[in-house]
Amino acid sequence: MSSDHVQSLERGLAVIRAFDARRPELTLSEVAKICNLTRAAARRFLLTLVDLGYVRTDGRLFSLTPRVLELGYAFLSSLSLPDVAAPHLERLVSQVHESSSLSILDGDDIVYVARVPTSRIMAVSINLGTRFPAYATSMGRVLLAALPPAELEAYLGRVTLDRLTGKTVATAEVLRAELARVRAQGYAIVDQELEEGLRAIAAPIHDRAGVVAGAVNISVHAARATVDVMRRRLLPPLLAATAAIDADLRLNGRNAARA
Repeated sequence: MSSDHVQSLERGLAVIRAFDARRPELTLSEVAKICNLTRAAARRFLLTLVDLGYVRTDGRLFSLTPRVLELGYAFLSSLSLPDVAAPHLERLVSQVHESSSLSILDGDDIVYVARVPTSRIMAVSINLGTRFPAYATSMGRVLLAALPPAELEAYLGRVTLDRLTGKTVATAEVLRAELARVRAQGYAIVDQELEEGLRAIAAPIHDRAGVVAGAVNISVHAARATVDVMRRRLLPPLLAATAAIDADLRLNGRNAARA
């Protein structure tokens, strides 16, 4: 931590992140436990967030208010990537009749920033801002494979590979080898490693400097497509879509520079 690190701000953000889809309402004691705070400190943070309009309470339970969306919207509104990609995702979905998403890497997770669904095939609902561990997702592997070597080794040294299904990658060595394969072939396929019955294929998108800026996937129920079918039927339109997004990002960058 630098000398300018503000611990109270870190703790306040941790209190906001304590709430999620599984825990939309929390008591003071639960927030204190999740955030490793004393009850007195948790109470101060929660009541400050209530005063600011980010949290509501009935006196016992606390929950987030829609105002917290402002925090994420500031980022999304400054990011051209979802706007550029959206029409291409819609075209891709209409072509393959499967759901498609766009994500970026944030720390050790992927974060969804655009999505065009067809039907719900996961137990967990996916919305903008949904996070998953990068190692267990096709988009995450595309993004990890693009990291500079030192950053990738740092990630592999600290990541905990939780076994989300019986097929989830088990060791850093196996993951390292898989990322090398993804880097060489230019796409990733994950077969039921994030959730049983879910397969996904992903490819990178690049900014105008040629740097990987995000990843686009197509997700399917395992009963509808084998891995071989995904390569034959889904990979060509996926690569065509990511190439079109790359081209638009280059054009968008040139227009912004000209303006």
